[in-house]
Amino acid sequence: MDTITFKKGFAADVKKGLCAENKFLSSRYFYDATGDKLFQKIMQLPEYYLTRAEFAILDQYKAAILQPVMERKERFNLVELGAGDGLKTKILIQYLYEHKLPFDYFPIDISGNVLKELKISLGKEFPQLPVHTIENTYTRALEEKKWNPDSPTLMVFLGSNMGNFLEEDALDLLTAFADALDKNEMLLAGFDLKKDPELILKAYNDSEGVTRDFNLNILSRINRELGGNFDTKRFKHWPVYNPASGECKSYLVSEEKQTVYIEALSQVFTFEKAEAIYTEVSKKYSLRELGKYAKTKGFEVMDNFLDERGYFTDSLWRKA
Repeated sequence: MDTITFKKGFAADVKKGLCAENKFLSSRYFYDATGDKLFQKIMQLPEYYLTRAEFAILDQYKAAILQPVMERKERFNLVELGAGDGLKTKILIQYLYEHKLPFDYFPIDISGNVLKELKISLGKEFPQLPVHTIENTYTRALEEKKWNPDSPTLMVFLGSNMGNFLEEDALDLLTAFADALDKNEMLLAGFDLKKDPELILKAYNDSEGVTRDFNLNILSRINRELGGNFDTKRFKHWPVYNPASGECKSYLVSEEKQTVYIEALSQVFTFEKAEAIYTEVSKKYSLRELGKYAKTKGFEVMDNFLDERGYFTDSLWRKA
């Protein structure tokens, strides 16, 4: 996606969100160069258990996870949506590399910056690995399928990325996964599981304020790229968790009545005191829910790999 097209889409999405009765901004715009670095810091925070739990799962169960593709002993596509820095996926790549199973890696991400860094690091660590980066949205990437149609595919969606969609949108994405995969091809997806609400809430409201800065960065990005004049000090980061729905939602709340001008839109936006901008959801699941979703979308659950505390699962599904 070229810069001009992206900027137009960004501007259009910002206008749509800030003109809505209940204001919102898409979490996809968290991830620019600044946002990428802040998210790397988040993953190292003591309160953010998700990354450590998934690392432990992949490290402990890598052989079992990859056994179905290893048994086929043929070249395959490793397609990853939301690849990021690829740290967790490198556990799987290392195992495949050591066992000399041929495959092509197709990391997909909306951030061209993070894909560029990932390709450089992979080139140093796995110089013989064919890496084909795809800078695109999930939906478009799944529609275009820029991987080898003659090779079987293992699709990977780690890091609880599915939880960043409201239920209806998550089900639409699962439909897109199912449509992009052929019979017996597989999906490995990460899901954060329901647990102590206090533990969950702390993961999105850390003591160092890194998650706050990550959330506020979307306003700074509007300033940088669209000529906005948001004063981030006049907004408060506010996450809330609903244990019934499993949804942890983040908001930016205006601390006072104020106006913001965005040059690219030639428009002024008014915020009332305590008015909220919804920015992100992080849904938590039960294993029962996951089984229902898989069956509804034409998958069978091959296995749920859990960390020792049962906080997180990497669930392996096969297209039926």
